[in-house]
Amino acid sequence: MLSQSLRVLIAAENTSAQFGGEAALALHYFRVMRGRGMDVWLVTHARTRAELSALYPDDARICYIEDTGLHRTLWRMGKWLPDRIAYLTTGFLSRVSTQIAQRSIVQRLVREHGISVVHQPMPVSPREPSMLHGFGVPVLIGPMNGGMDYPPAFRRQQSAALRAVVWSGRAVSHLMNRCMPGKRRAAALLVANRRTREALPRGVSANVIEVVENGVDLALWKQPPSRERAPGEIARFVFVGRLVDWKAVDLLLDAFAAARDRAPMSLLVIGAGAMAPALEQQARRLGILGTDEGRTGQVHFAGWMQQSECAVKLQMQDCLVLPSLMECGGAVVLEAMALGMPVIATAWGGPTDYLDASCGILVEPTSRSALIDGLADAMVRLAQSADLRLALGRAGREKVVREFDWETKVDRMIEIYRGAMQQRGIGDAVTDSVQAQ
Repeated sequence: MLSQSLRVLIAAENTSAQFGGEAALALHYFRVMRGRGMDVWLVTHARTRAELSALYPDDARICYIEDTGLHRTLWRMGKWLPDRIAYLTTGFLSRVSTQIAQRSIVQRLVREHGISVVHQPMPVSPREPSMLHGFGVPVLIGPMNGGMDYPPAFRRQQSAALRAVVWSGRAVSHLMNRCMPGKRRAAALLVANRRTREALPRGVSANVIEVVENGVDLALWKQPPSRERAPGEIARFVFVGRLVDWKAVDLLLDAFAAARDRAPMSLLVIGAGAMAPALEQQARRLGILGTDEGRTGQVHFAGWMQQSECAVKLQMQDCLVLPSLMECGGAVVLEAMALGMPVIATAWGGPTDYLDASCGILVEPTSRSALIDGLADAMVRLAQSADLRLALGRAGREKVVREFDWETKVDRMIEIYRGAMQQRGIGDAVTDSVQAQ
């Protein structure tokens, strides 16, 4: 097979299913390629060592960047900052420190093992610079996904300090990408959508390829045998994600409080975060806080769950609701679709890359009240029609299998690897060298 002639090195800040978000991307690329018997190496931070060692005991092809005093200091400083400010300041410095350490390991692996392609799938920010370049083989960066702002009606939801930090970071991104030229020298930059392409800094590689960022592990996210409900049984809605302000779970609680009087339903909130105490207090004030999962007219906060536990729990729910105001990706949307669940989401950002009227309901965020009313109306509509839920869920499952299976995504990535090698004029030489070993 052509894929077996490649020697791929994946370099990522974090590689983890437990961390969620972009950290899962590198793990899926490594998992699928390794499962196919490909020659693939992984360079990542040691903070994910325990998880990876449990999955791949004593795997010599996983190399770790050890924690340093600088990493620990930056982490402690970041704990005192709002999440997004920490990501853009102390988190950025920590990621640069990791990439500096990665450079020497990548250089050694390229030299010792005849690596043919280096792939850096994260950070997924289009503006963040890369230190990975100059290895003598093609470097691919992405798929990136970003360039996000709040919907116009919600721009003031960010504090003035956060808006200033975000503006400053974007303003200097062009300079940073000149000083750290990985994206200028990359063989290809992979972007999830047009929005991300337009967010790339000036002067980066002109070879930009559009590839959807997220995928689904269909071995984990399995459709249950049936989603049929007995007549009169309540509809079970679920939210999955971090409990932070931009996920807008507060709006979902307001919407649920309005919708529960119009149709029998329950709401399960899976996740943890800084907003958890305030959200539980809001639910108590609205009279919808429940201690038991699945009770009519009540919301239950289940806390954080591992992916495998979450996949089982979602099989028992009827519909995912994601009211997020700044969701670049939204892997949970694809996971719910893979389970045969319809999805209600804000018509902004990542969910619009996956959802359409055949498999879900997108609610326009034209104002706070309009978004709350739209979420409530969508919940009532689905709660009142089991047939509609089943039809949307079936179409969503078919779409995920057709377009977003990780096996299919890796096939596409291998094509991109080989195209980058051929553009550099090394494809045949590398193939011959590897096959001779």
